Amino acid sequence: MSDSETFLPIRLGAVGLGRAFTVMVPTFALDERTQLVAGADPNPAARRQFEQDFAGATFEGLEDLLEGSEVDAVYLATPVHGHLDQVRVLAKAGIPVLMEKPMALTVAECQEISRIADEAGIHLIVGHSHSFDTPYLKTRELIEEGSVGKPRMMTALNYTDFMYRPRRPDELDTAQGGGVVFSQGAHQIDILRLLGGGWVTSVRAVTGGWDAQRPTEGAYSAFLTFENGTVANAVYSGYAHFDSDELLGWRGELGATKDPNAYWTARENLETLTRNMAEKDAKAARNYGGTLFNAPDLDAAAARGHQHFGSLTVSCENADIRPFPNRIMVYGDRERSQIDLPDPTVPRAEVIEEVIGVILGGRDPLHSGAWATATLEVCLAILESAATGEEVQMSHQCGLPD
Repeated sequence: MSDSETFLPIRLGAVGLGRAFTVMVPTFALDERTQLVAGADPNPAARRQFEQDFAGATFEGLEDLLEGSEVDAVYLATPVHGHLDQVRVLAKAGIPVLMEKPMALTVAECQEISRIADEAGIHLIVGHSHSFDTPYLKTRELIEEGSVGKPRMMTALNYTDFMYRPRRPDELDTAQGGGVVFSQGAHQIDILRLLGGGWVTSVRAVTGGWDAQRPTEGAYSAFLTFENGTVANAVYSGYAHFDSDELLGWRGELGATKDPNAYWTARENLETLTRNMAEKDAKAARNYGGTLFNAPDLDAAAARGHQHFGSLTVSCENADIRPFPNRIMVYGDRERSQIDLPDPTVPRAEVIEEVIGVILGGRDPLHSGAWATATLEVCLAILESAATGEEVQMSHQCGLPD
């Protein structure tokens, strides 16, 4: 269907009904501008859950979904290794795509995906990454207004329990896209590029792999330089000790309040789950439609603060800025001010805003294929610099759209 024939609500097909889809379920359920009309996944339990939640048609794969349903766009939340072939199918069908990050595991494959989409004339949006989140978008608006001056230095840190959530074997294998750099770095780097203007020039980094039972990168520390002179420090640890949400009023990544005395529960839960089943089976059981799946509480999801990705300080010429889940703090030369952010009624509504702006409004996407390629290039540079001990120069960066 052409853009001119598309109306609200946008009819979406979801391909890949796993963890990423589960996190987006409240958005699709609560945002009346979209309607999930079809879902595809090889897992029968996930298909049954989709039919129960959305009363939509279900299929085993992308091709079957396109043949058996009428959709205006596809939300692609499949494992990264299938993205290229799936975009070929969507391009042939002329269907716009919202693709989960990472877009691919090499710059060349990212470029091929973008080329296919461009030649077919289909819209390509890559996300969700946390650079969609309102606190960071509003911080960018504040910078663009000019009163705080130009960004000069950014300090981002996030300490989570990422490494001790149930994982498939490929999620613990860097070569297959496992580890925190590909999965979590994409969020943090996207945010820093958004606020720093996009054009990273070089990266120096170290990574940490400190648990032989989880044989991939669980932490990194990276130093980024930007073309405009801005520098950024990006630190991430997924080893489930300190929880940096302490610095954000104990608001979690998805906007909910947290118990400050429960930071060890990820390790404890993993031990409990894997006593009687393989870890990959434990993850499958907790996924959408699995035997341990807990359906999102839509009322609770609608009452949360904005989502975020850890502590961030943006040092500009005239002020330091700190985005929080419910406000932005501005520390100026002589005063401290606060910009309140009303709680969202739909979590991750910013994703739908961009989809509608692109498909119906004719706007260029911020989270385009080129943008996702540039972010992946930085993530790959973190791994390369950690392996070689050298600073890595960038050559596939891009700026913000007009």
